[in-house]
Amino acid sequence: MKIVLVGAGSVQFGYGMLGDIFNSSVLKGCEITLLDINQEALDKVFKTAQTFIKENSLNNIITATTDRKEAFKKADYIISSIEVGNRFQLWDEDWKVPLQYGINQVYGENGGPGGVFHSLRIIPVVLEIIKDVMEICPEAYVFNFSNPMTAICTAVHRVYPQAKFIGMCHEIGWLYKWLPAMLNKDIDDLHFRAAGLNHFSCMLELHDKKSGKDLYPQVLEKANNFFEKEPGYSDVFDEYLATGKLQSEEQFSKSKSNKESNYKWADRHIARLMLKDYSLLPITVDSHFGEYLSWAWDIVDHRGILDFYDYYKTSLTIGKHSEIKKKTTERVIPIIEGIETNSGYEEAAVNIPNNGLIEDLPPWIVIETPATIDKNGITGIKIPNISKGYLALLRSYVGVYDLTAEAIIHKDKKYVIQALLANPVVHQASNLEELVDRMIDTQNKWLGYLK
Repeated sequence: MKIVLVGAGSVQFGYGMLGDIFNSSVLKGCEITLLDINQEALDKVFKTAQTFIKENSLNNIITATTDRKEAFKKADYIISSIEVGNRFQLWDEDWKVPLQYGINQVYGENGGPGGVFHSLRIIPVVLEIIKDVMEICPEAYVFNFSNPMTAICTAVHRVYPQAKFIGMCHEIGWLYKWLPAMLNKDIDDLHFRAAGLNHFSCMLELHDKKSGKDLYPQVLEKANNFFEKEPGYSDVFDEYLATGKLQSEEQFSKSKSNKESNYKWADRHIARLMLKDYSLLPITVDSHFGEYLSWAWDIVDHRGILDFYDYYKTSLTIGKHSEIKKKTTERVIPIIEGIETNSGYEEAAVNIPNNGLIEDLPPWIVIETPATIDKNGITGIKIPNISKGYLALLRSYVGVYDLTAEAIIHKDKKYVIQALLANPVVHQASNLEELVDRMIDTQNKWLGYLK
C-alpha cells in the first residue's frame, strides 16, 4: 500500500500525519511518499521521518519528492493539506479589503467575500493536483484537509465527478469535548449525528448507546450553564500572553477543564441563539459558523474571534509540532483502516456530494455528513427530518458555492460578482465590481486568471 502526503513540508501536517500512520497496526510497513514544492521544508520532514523509522525499528519505506507525477505513481491513498502563497498575508487581505468597501465579515476564511477569494486562489491549484490523480492513479482515494472545504470539494466533483475525493475537517471534534463534560458521560457511551455544510453544521441527534434514550433534551437543558462558563480562545490566548505557553485546543481534550472562562459564552454567542431559536447545537464556534450568516456580525464574540486568529497564527509559528509522535490525532487514518479491513464503522463527519442524503439540498453540493466506512469506501448516511428553519439557513449559502465553482471553471469575473451578490454576508451592491478588481490586482499572481 502506498500513501502520499501532499504538503508534507508543513511540520504541523507532515509530522502529525506521519505519527498517525506509524501508530497504525493496519498500515504497518506501508510505503509513504512525502510531496511538497518547498525542497528545504520537505528535506527537514524527510530526514526526521527517516531517523524516526530507524530509531523505532519500523519497516516503512519512505521517499520524498517535489515531482507530483512521480509521487502519484501507484498511489492508493493521497492525503492533501496545502495552502497557496503567504497564508496570513493573503488572509488579512481577504478580511480587510472587503471591510474597507463596507462589508462586515466575522472571519473571512471560508464564508463571506473572504471565503470567495480564498476559494478562487486555492481551487485552481487543487484542480491541477486532481488532474494528475485522474491521469496517474484514478482509483486512489484523495483526502483533502484544505479550506474552504465545501467550495473546494464542490468544484472538484463538478470538474472530476469520478474522483474519490473526500473532505476532512477537525470541527466535529468539538462534540467529543463538549458532550462528555456537559452530560457527565463517557464519549464511548454516546452516539450523535451531525450534518450540514462544512463549518456550518449542527448536531441533529444524540442517544445513549446502551439504552437508546434521546439525550438531546439534556443538552438543551444543560447547555446554558455549561457554555456560560466553558473556557474559550480568549482564555487560551490570555494564558499564552501571561505564561508563554499555548494550549493545544485543536486536539479537543475529552477531559473537562476545572477552570471557568473569564468571558461568558466565549466563542459561542451563535450557539446560544441557535439553541434558543432552533433547538440545535452548532458543532463549531462563532468564527466558523458565523461566516455564512447575514446576522452573525451583530451577535458574535468579536474578541474571541480576534483572539482565535492571533492564537492560530501563534500556534503555527512557535514550533508546537517539533517531533513525530506515534499517536492518532486525525480521523483519516481510521478511515483508511476501515476501508482496508472492511470494518463497516460509522465515521462522524466527511465531506462528500449530497446526492439525496439531505433531500432539500441540491445533489451536487458537497455536504458534511456521517458515513459508513467499509471495503466499498465512504458511503454517506441519509439524514431525514431536518428542521425547515435550519434547512433555510443552509440553502441560503448553496448558491455561493455554485457561482464560485463556475467562476473558476470559466475564469469569469462576472460569476465572482454574482457570487458576492448571492452571499448572505453582503448587504450592498455598490462598489462590488471595484472590490473584485482591487482583489484581483492585489492578489494578481493567484487571481489574474479571472477576466
